[in-house]
Amino acid sequence: MTLTQSATPTLYERLGGTGSLDVAVERFYDRLLADPELAHFFASVDMRRQRAHQKAFLSMALGGPRGYRGRNLAEAHAHLDINDHHVDLVAGHLVAVLVELGVPGELIDEVVAAVDSLRDTVLGRYAS
Repeated sequence: MTLTQSATPTLYERLGGTGSLDVAVERFYDRLLADPELAHFFASVDMRRQRAHQKAFLSMALGGPRGYRGRNLAEAHAHLDINDHHVDLVAGHLVAVLVELGVPGELIDEVVAAVDSLRDTVLGRYAS
């Protein structure tokens, strides 16, 4: 092992890496676009670009290699009228996709915790 390698695999690696993340994001957006409470948020969004952007973001957030070069989360969501209910719906779809893909419960819990740690930023709530 070299000094640049970690003995502990990242969450990204434990989830299966790029291929698994790509499948999960595709199914995730299929679910979001089919949800009548969420679909309108994507009405004028280039979904090919959005999916690629999300794959890069999640890769970075879960310890993977893809470089995320998008806006910060607060800025990217500031123009949307979203609240905790919407975030909960999105999280529910993410969990459902991970369950469908056979991801073990403990890994799903880690993914949900990682994503939920960004809730206040996405919703524009900042600690003072």
